[in-house]
Amino acid sequence: MRTAAPQLLSDAGEPPAPGSLAIIGDRHGALTLGAAAVLGARGIRTHQDPLLGERALARNADRLGLSETYSSHPLDASLLSGARTVIMQLPRGLEALDEIAWAIAQRAHPDVRVFAGGRVKHMMLAQNEVLRRYFGEVKAGLGWRKARVLETAVPRPVAEPPFPKWGVDRELPFKLAAFGATFGGPKLDHGSRLLLSTLRSQPPAREPKRVLDLGCGNGVLAVSAALTWPDAEIVASDQSEAAVRATALTAEAAGVSERLVIHRADGTEAVPDASIDLVLLNPPFHTGATVHAGVAHRLIRDCARVLRPGGELRIVYNSHLAHRPLVEAAIGPVRQLARDKTFTVLAATTPLANLSGAPRLE
Repeated sequence: MRTAAPQLLSDAGEPPAPGSLAIIGDRHGALTLGAAAVLGARGIRTHQDPLLGERALARNADRLGLSETYSSHPLDASLLSGARTVIMQLPRGLEALDEIAWAIAQRAHPDVRVFAGGRVKHMMLAQNEVLRRYFGEVKAGLGWRKARVLETAVPRPVAEPPFPKWGVDRELPFKLAAFGATFGGPKLDHGSRLLLSTLRSQPPAREPKRVLDLGCGNGVLAVSAALTWPDAEIVASDQSEAAVRATALTAEAAGVSERLVIHRADGTEAVPDASIDLVLLNPPFHTGATVHAGVAHRLIRDCARVLRPGGELRIVYNSHLAHRPLVEAAIGPVRQLARDKTFTVLAATTPLANLSGAPRLE
């Protein structure tokens, strides 16, 4: 984002006016805190879809004594109204970029300039095409240290918002909602489809009274559980703001929103110990652009704390990741319920004698 820095200063070398700068997708706070420390910006408004990004920014800001220089917002008017400069990390997904670009064109100042940066190896011409839907000027800066910045200006008049989007599937009796950054979009992904098939053919040994959809995405597992067990309370959790909003809409459209408790949270942090009978988990297999099993491993271990004695974890994952040994060590005895050329579904049950607080694998 180095090429954006001179544009943030006025002709007199003044820092941007308070409230005129918005920053989107700042993973750890480098953009926000750089603008505050180097350029003297104040009243910065930020948006990060992942909760962990918000927390990383907050910790770094506190360490540097810059906590009062910014505020966090949803992707709405509170973030963008009147903004004259927007700096953003280009999201990997075109759908996420489409929603962000629409929001800027709709809500920011008519003279807004947008600086959208990314690694060259992750950039594509389709990103320019998305930006041209919403801006009359789109130009690419020179590459610098394997990165490049796209600069846009002159917002076009925009029509109805492109999100939420809705999808239907022949195997589901309800519609799926999604926002731009909702993992999987408004559709039933193959892994979740396979997991749901096992709930029909091989239901849990005892009917669950409290179910957790961990990493709820568009809400397909949470809403399916609510319809399968009408007397159960359903908890849905995800660190993505787009996922939480999508799950809420999916549940509302299915008529089960009053039975869902939805948290934007890191893992199981919002769920009490030994309070869940059944966890449904379709964990991510990558971090950003990198295939990485670490997130899934952490979520599997988290499940051990929240499951009641005799509770069940039902997990679907890419078969090559071979999560079974960890699931068995962290949770308990494992059964393979389904497997195809891509995915495996396991059921693991906590021992009845393993009361809350008893040692498990950490």
